[in-house]
Amino acid sequence: MARVCVMMMAMAMAMAMNIAMGDPIAPCYFIFGDSLVDSGNNNRLTSLARANYFPYGIDFQFGPTGRFSNGKTTVDVITELLGFDDYITPYSEARGEDILRGVNYASAAAGIREETGRQLGARITFAGQVANHVNTVSQVVNILGDENEAANYLSKCIYSIGLGSNDYLNNYFMPVYYSTGSQYSPDSYANDLINRYTEQLRIMYNNGARKFALVGIGAIGCSPNELAQNSRDGVTCDERINSANRIFNSKLVSLVDHFNQNTPGAKFTYINAYGIFQDMVANPSRYGFRVTNAGCCGVGRNNGQITCLPGQAPCLNRDEFVFWDAFHPGEAANVVIGSRSFQRESASDAHPYDIQQLALL
Repeated sequence: MARVCVMMMAMAMAMAMNIAMGDPIAPCYFIFGDSLVDSGNNNRLTSLARANYFPYGIDFQFGPTGRFSNGKTTVDVITELLGFDDYITPYSEARGEDILRGVNYASAAAGIREETGRQLGARITFAGQVANHVNTVSQVVNILGDENEAANYLSKCIYSIGLGSNDYLNNYFMPVYYSTGSQYSPDSYANDLINRYTEQLRIMYNNGARKFALVGIGAIGCSPNELAQNSRDGVTCDERINSANRIFNSKLVSLVDHFNQNTPGAKFTYINAYGIFQDMVANPSRYGFRVTNAGCCGVGRNNGQITCLPGQAPCLNRDEFVFWDAFHPGEAANVVIGSRSFQRESASDAHPYDIQQLALL
C-alpha cells in the first residue's frame, strides 16, 4: 500500500541510522499527554477512560496495555525512530534506573484545566503530570549523584507535550457538565489554556527540560463521535469545534516562537498534528486508507456513538481505517503522524524543527 511504501521507508531509514549509531539520538524521552498517548497510567485509576481490555491492543505485541489503539501510539512510533529498543515506561510502572530512558506521564481524559474530564472519573491533569515529573527529576539526581550531572543529562532529552483535546471535548463543548462554553469566547478560552500551559512549561524548564515538542490539537470535529452527534451527513466535520481547535493551535505556535526568543538554552517546536491529520483525510488513498469518518471498533452511527466495548469484534481491515474507535486514530494513522512528527514531510508538519532535528541540536 502507498502508506506502507512512503512511511515505512522513512521509518526504516531513520531507524537504520539510529541502529548504526548504536544509541538513541536522545538519551531519554519524557511524554506528557492524554489518551492519545497514555500507555497504561489510567489502568489503576477509578476511571471510565481506560483501555486495558481486548480488543484494544489487538495488533500490539504486548496485547491490551492501556493504549487507546489497536497497536502503537504516535509516541511509540517516535520512540522507535529515536532509536530506543523498548517503549517508554508509564509513570505508574517506572522504577529505578529505567527512568533514565524517560517516562510516559500521559493520562486519558486529562486536560490543561484541572476540572477537565472530571465526569469520567480520576485522571492525572497536566499539572499533576508535571508534579510527577518533578518527582522523577529528584530521582534522576539521586541516581546520577549530582545536580549538575542530572541537569546536563536532562538537557539532552526530548519532552513531548500533547494536551488540550479534552479541554474542548470534555469541557468547553460539553455544556451539560461545564460552564466554560458560556463563560469564554473561543479566543479567550484558548488564551486561558495557553496561560495555564505556559505555567507548566516554566516548571519543566526550571527542572531541567530544554528540548520541547508541543503537539497541536487534531481536528476533533472530524472524530467519529462528533460526526455521529453533530454531522448532518456523517461526513461533514463540525467546523465550530475545529475552528476553536485552530485558534488554540495558532496561539501554541506563537508560544513556541515566544519561548524560543526568550528562554536561554532551550529549544521549542510545534508539531502540526491538525495539518497531518487533514492530509490523511483529504488524500486517504495515498496512505492506504479507505474509511476516514468511522471507527474500526464502536457502536452506532459512524461506529462513534459508543466507543469500543470490551470483547467487541473490531473490523478486519484495520489499516484501512484512520480511526480505531470513536475518538482515537488507529496504528496505521499513528504511524503517519508519528513519522511526520519525527521527520517532517512538508514544511508545515513542524515549526521550526521536526523531532529528529530537535534531538540533534
